[in-house]
Amino acid sequence: MPILFSTVQSTDLMLSAGASAAQNLSGFSGWAVTLMETLGPLGVGFLVFLDNIFPPIPSELVLPLAGFTASQGSMNIVVAIIFATLGSVVGAVVLWAVGKWIGLERIARIAVKMPLVDVDDVHKTVAWFDKHGDKAVFFGRMVPIFRSLISIPAGMRDMSIIKFLLLTTAGSAIWNTILIVAGFYLGENWSVVETYAGYFQTLVIVAVVVFVAVWIVLKVRKRRRAKAARGTEASGVHTEGREDYTEGIERTEGSTGLGEG
Repeated sequence: MPILFSTVQSTDLMLSAGASAAQNLSGFSGWAVTLMETLGPLGVGFLVFLDNIFPPIPSELVLPLAGFTASQGSMNIVVAIIFATLGSVVGAVVLWAVGKWIGLERIARIAVKMPLVDVDDVHKTVAWFDKHGDKAVFFGRMVPIFRSLISIPAGMRDMSIIKFLLLTTAGSAIWNTILIVAGFYLGENWSVVETYAGYFQTLVIVAVVVFVAVWIVLKVRKRRRAKAARGTEASGVHTEGREDYTEGIERTEGSTGLGEG
């Protein structure tokens, strides 16, 4: 009886701790903790799945929260990591299938209609992915924004589903483990993880913006140089034509004597 009473008492304490933890959070954080406390590991997997399909739900927030929830006794941390990774993989497979359905030919037709994009850009991107695709899928699972997007070109290039699953599972497991374990040990200070992960995400966004800006500037300059070269060439042809015409007139005048005073 004392053992049974002690077990029930400890369970009540864990549930009350989890309830108070959810009450201390608001907005998406409070909803996420409530969902994870209600559904357990399934809630973690569902939220991470949404993060892959709908990037505005950041794993940098969800995963530390999962660790925090596990620290309150609502779930086992190892099980939380497993279900988080499962959610990552399922979401990635959905986007891989979308990429496979879109196909390279369709995306090429769309891309060439975009400003500053031509067929050569598409070919260069494809060549890069063919060379670095494995590393891109693996490390991309640990990078904000690219975490979701990298699955689409993998599907477009028809990467083997087995290889894709292995790379995605490995990359996702590493990222999920780091953030969940950090949230678990930090407990109520889990937001520290979100803060530093947010810095990393901001750095990635800035890098992407700078890259796109530089790419646009280089593209515009290239287009202007090409246009100027075409204009110079056309002007040269026109001038050469006029010179030939003038020379022909002079020869005609000389032969007929019209040019003599």
